[in-house]
Order: sequence, then C-alpha cells, then structure tokens
Amino acid sequence: MAMFEGRVALVTGGGAGIGHAVARRLAEMGAHVLITGRRPEPLAAAAGAHPSIEGFVADAGSPQAAEATVAEALRRWGRLDVLVNNAGAGQPAPLDQMTAEHLEAAFRTNVFGPALLARACLPALHHARGAIVNLSSTLGRKPVPGFSAYGASKAALEQMTRAWALELAPAGVRVNAVASGPVESDFLRERMGFSDAEITAIKASEAAMIPLGRRGVPEDVARWVVALADPEADWVTGQVLGVDGGFSL
Repeated sequence: MAMFEGRVALVTGGGAGIGHAVARRLAEMGAHVLITGRRPEPLAAAAGAHPSIEGFVADAGSPQAAEATVAEALRRWGRLDVLVNNAGAGQPAPLDQMTAEHLEAAFRTNVFGPALLARACLPALHHARGAIVNLSSTLGRKPVPGFSAYGASKAALEQMTRAWALELAPAGVRVNAVASGPVESDFLRERMGFSDAEITAIKASEAAMIPLGRRGVPEDVARWVVALADPEADWVTGQVLGVDGGFSL
C-alpha cells in the first residue's frame, strides 16, 4: 500500500467526485497530492480528508494557471511524478441550439487545459520518469444526442493520450486514460447544469442501459486511475481503459 511513498501527484478537479477519490487513494498509498479546483471552500474541505492532500485554487481550463499550478507542486515538494487530468466540463446542447460558448466551454477544460498543464509538467515528469492519466468518458466513443461537443472533446483527449504516449515513451513517461461511465457525483448539476428533475430522469435512464445494473461511484473509477499511475505498471502506455459497467456496449 506504500507504492507511492515519496512521490508527488497533481490531480485537477480534486475537490469532489472522481478527482477527490483519486487524491485520497494516492495519499493513502503514500503520495503527497496537490488538488486543484476553482472554489476555495470545497477545495479546502477536500484537502482536509487526508494530511497528505493540499489544495491550490486554479481553473484547469485557464492557460495562465498551468505554469502556476506546476510551480506550486514543485515549491511544496520539489518534484512531480504523476499528473491526473481529471477536471471536466461541457453543457449539453443539440446542434440546433449549439453556440460558440458550448464548444469553447467543453474544449477549454477537456482539451486545452489538459494539454497545457501536461506541457508545463514535462520537465518534472521527465526527471521522475513519471506518468500522466487523463480522465475521458464513455461518451468519447458512444454517441448520445445533445452531447456532441462534450463527446468530441473527450475523443480529442483520447487521441492526445495516444499521441503523447508515443512522444514521451523515449523519456520513460507513460500516458494512459480512463474512460468513465456514469458516476454518482455533482457533475450533472455543477458542470452540466441539469435541474433536479432532469438529473433523476437521466440517472434512471442510464442505470437501465448499464449491463451491470447500476451507475458507478467515484471509487470504481479511482482505483483504475491509480493502477495506471502505479510505477509497477511500467509497461502500459497509450491505453484508454473503459470503466463503465458495460455502458459502452
């Protein structure tokens, strides 16, 4: 359980949901973890879950935040071994209602942010021969009406995962992704903007389409994110692992 002893991880969107579950699991396995988020209060509460978790207020989709976030991790611990690009966004809209704002919101957080942050992490990750794990979605491959922008942004993230894996392999840096299915979190309300009634209907519909009969919980996904970040997974790179209860089928 101490395979991350002495290592440092950066988890975006670590204030709740999958990101928080990943941060807790890494901390329990010995890592120092810096979690980021836009809201100070939930971030501080999440950091209080374990003494090895610390928070840093930053918008994962902001180009200006990338260098500052990496500098903060290095200032606190002097190294960086793992980057988990977990933060995600994107409000649903069918094509006839789509605006530039819908597209920009999805791609800024799900594509531009992870790419710029990964670039900022490169010197430290090269030194540590570290790992990047990107959080994708079943919707990166499974088309769902109204989610074309969100799905396209996750498909882009998966393709970047594979390309980065090839680019960084000579330096010993591994890059993988986890494509999560529907998980119990505040994502539908906080990031997608659905009402309570809409959320109830969506959850019932999704559960009915999942072969294993239930929506996931953050820990279902977090254990696989951590497994891909594990130094012992040193011959695994360029993979997109579906963790969705069979939803993609």
